[in-house]
Amino acid sequence: MTATVKEVLPPILDSTSQPPPLFDGTTRLYTNLQCPFAQRVWITRNYKGLQDKIKLVPIDLANRPPWYKEKVYPENKVPSLEHDNKIIGESLDLVKYLDTHFEGPTLLPDEPAKREFAEELFNYTDTFNKTVFSSFKGDVTKEAGVAFDYLESALEKFEGPFLLGEISLVDFAYIPFVERFQLFLQEVYKYDVTIGRPKLTTWIEELNKIDAYTETKPDPEYVVNFYKKRFLG
Repeated sequence: MTATVKEVLPPILDSTSQPPPLFDGTTRLYTNLQCPFAQRVWITRNYKGLQDKIKLVPIDLANRPPWYKEKVYPENKVPSLEHDNKIIGESLDLVKYLDTHFEGPTLLPDEPAKREFAEELFNYTDTFNKTVFSSFKGDVTKEAGVAFDYLESALEKFEGPFLLGEISLVDFAYIPFVERFQLFLQEVYKYDVTIGRPKLTTWIEELNKIDAYTETKPDPEYVVNFYKKRFLG
């Protein structure tokens, strides 16, 4: 279910780069190796074993190739997917698209209760992120704590270490942000989000046993420095 050989990542394309041969039948995931939204889709691709079916095209977001906006995705954001002569965007839409349109393990359960809870969790992702981001200039323990308490409570709903019990797209939607927040809050505010949250602790530990996820993780030093510059600079 996961790659046995670590993937060799392609070069990052910037404003000096030529475009790939667009709409030639190749399925491409336009991504950025540091972007948490794009990471959601990258993990999903890897877990479903689609490394040979979906080609990564990393984009330099600080120096974007003009052809990306002009010829690929007018929104000029990542991630986007080139598939069947069309372009699809938005990370949560894309993880669901990969799950329904490609082979590999199914990453949303059939049980109605779990499907319903999955949608509730997907809908909360923006609130989760905004709550934690806004806490950086306030009381992180109190303000960010609310968001992490929500996850701790969600992890109690079903039996098993993941948000729906078994591994699912919902875990892939949250972990890119949780990992960054965990690093930044610990480094800058000495706030350990796992203290008093045993379910969250186990969830993070279990995800870190999955190659499909760990191979997409950003450099911790880069994350901390990027967040410092962006939110505290």
